[in-house]
Amino acid sequence: MAQVLEFKLPDLGEGLTEAEIVRWLVQVGDVVAVDQPVVEVETAKAMVEVPCPYGGVVTARFGEEGTELPVGAPLITVAVGAPASDAEAGAGGSGNVLVGYGTSEAPARRRRVRSTRPEPAVTVAVDGTAPMVPVAPVAAVTPVAPASSAAPAEGPGGPVPVISPLVRRLARENGLDLRELTGSGPEGLILRADVENALRVAVPREEAAQTAQQPSAPSALAGGRRVPLKGVRGAVADKLSRSRREIPDATCWVDADATELMRARTAMNAAGGPKISLLALLARICTAALARFPELNSTVDQAAREVVQFDQVHLGFAAQTARGLVVPVVRDAQARDAEGLTAEFARLTEAGRQGRLTPAELTGGTFTLNNYGVFGVDGSTPIINHPEAAMLGVGRIVPRPWVHEGELAVRQVVQLSLTFDHRVCDGGTAGGFLRHVADCVEQPAVLLRTL
Repeated sequence: MAQVLEFKLPDLGEGLTEAEIVRWLVQVGDVVAVDQPVVEVETAKAMVEVPCPYGGVVTARFGEEGTELPVGAPLITVAVGAPASDAEAGAGGSGNVLVGYGTSEAPARRRRVRSTRPEPAVTVAVDGTAPMVPVAPVAAVTPVAPASSAAPAEGPGGPVPVISPLVRRLARENGLDLRELTGSGPEGLILRADVENALRVAVPREEAAQTAQQPSAPSALAGGRRVPLKGVRGAVADKLSRSRREIPDATCWVDADATELMRARTAMNAAGGPKISLLALLARICTAALARFPELNSTVDQAAREVVQFDQVHLGFAAQTARGLVVPVVRDAQARDAEGLTAEFARLTEAGRQGRLTPAELTGGTFTLNNYGVFGVDGSTPIINHPEAAMLGVGRIVPRPWVHEGELAVRQVVQLSLTFDHRVCDGGTAGGFLRHVADCVEQPAVLLRTL
């Protein structure tokens, strides 16, 4: 006889509570090895291949491609050879689940999933060479709703199962009664998407009355389409909306003569060795300015009513990919030189284009550099990447008339903008930071003072 182990969607880290099945990598009846990837999922952070900690025969898959599953929901069941003892059963899986992040120990609960029919659910023939083969129908395996990941939502009618306390809080803050919702998760588990959908369609009675008095929408609008806010697009929408709600931001900007910076980059690249990117030079300027104005390398702890200033600069940079806008993070940017920054920017950009950025590479930033000049625009008032406190925006560098050394000349001019959280500093600090950045752009030799 074989033991059937249920592998659930693991905790993907970084507060992620659900993932969408993009592509199954195994079929029912396939033999899988320990730590073999079995499914590719898309979270709000990245595309991830999920490895299975068990080796054996796949007896069931839960969810079709395109289905969104909550953390803790069953993914697959695997029939493995019956262990001689519970100790061996505990050692049957690798416990790695996700390579590099996620759970680090094997699941605490392992139990045999039995068929509802009188005959055994799965039997496996095992010898020295032959692979394990299921001989009973796999449809008898019944998925089990996750219990440990759901948090009850208290109410007069009894507890309502929700995927996490954050979902309950979202409903409470918006006056939504969870008892009126039908959850789309296993056994009616209420997901965050269920609450958000209910909030989108809920219209106050007074607004409904006003709408009833207004003429109907033009018939041409009937031919439109609805695009779900999910995956990366949904994560971006949630984060930007939260930033606007919570952060009292302000923006200041200045034009700078980048002619000398461009000449310095040309001289660096002419000297041989790896080419230095303009983004790397701007990042080096950012880290130097943040050393002078650490108030902007911070975040606000609203619960403690404190501003937390960071010693390290984890520099995020906005990158447009086929999956949408992502902000990879360069760790310890203040400790990297221009060559190191160039290499790391290139690596993270390529990983973003391939959809292979991990959640760890997309979170934990303390300051963001946004080079929107690549889109051919001069200026912008960017939205702060919550929960950071500031973002530097860089427009395109173009030839413009400029007064240089008392004479009118054509120079390479760029517009720099700083959007900052007014809770962490006043305008004097923000202006001092931006002015220092502009001085370094106009006279790169200023950086020598801090090297």
